[in-house]
Amino acid sequence: MKHPKEELTFAMVKPDGVRKGLTGEIIKRFEQRDLKIVALEMFTPSVKQIDDHYPKDEAWIRRLGQKSLSTYEKYGIDPVKELGTADDLEIGKSVRKWLIDYMTSAPLVKMVVQGIHAVDVVRKIAGPTLPYKAEVGTIRGDFSIDSPLLANSEKRAVMNLIHASETPEEAAHEIEHWFGKIKLNEYKRFGVDE
Repeated sequence: MKHPKEELTFAMVKPDGVRKGLTGEIIKRFEQRDLKIVALEMFTPSVKQIDDHYPKDEAWIRRLGQKSLSTYEKYGIDPVKELGTADDLEIGKSVRKWLIDYMTSAPLVKMVVQGIHAVDVVRKIAGPTLPYKAEVGTIRGDFSIDSPLLANSEKRAVMNLIHASETPEEAAHEIEHWFGKIKLNEYKRFGVDE
């Protein structure tokens, strides 16, 4: 079993985070919580890389569609009028395509973050996935205000600045997907690891 300080997670600054010049701010927030960046790269992803990042199973795609349908229902909007269908699978496929378009629209910054409860702490620092629900003090709460209603009306993905793995298993999968078998950097932080 690894030492608790060695938990790893995956995070990625999304196109809107890069375009807003927030990469340094995001890294700063992780490091201020005594997390270490042990791998880091800015890159322009291929459509295939992003397509392989997001699940392709029908249940996941239907959940995307169901989330959109819930948003439309909440605001009294007819999905057939807006999207031409009320089928959760068809809507989910559209949303997945919007995600791929969004994630390939500008460079990304991928990183492996290490530290105590890294998966949970990075997600806490990032804030809820929907920026309009994110608390002030989180990355999304401080720097974004997007919503699924606006995104759906503009037929695009929700722009929420950053991706962060939800579980240690997802983190391991995403680190392998995005970094392969690279050797992670090892170093001691002053005042933290000494």
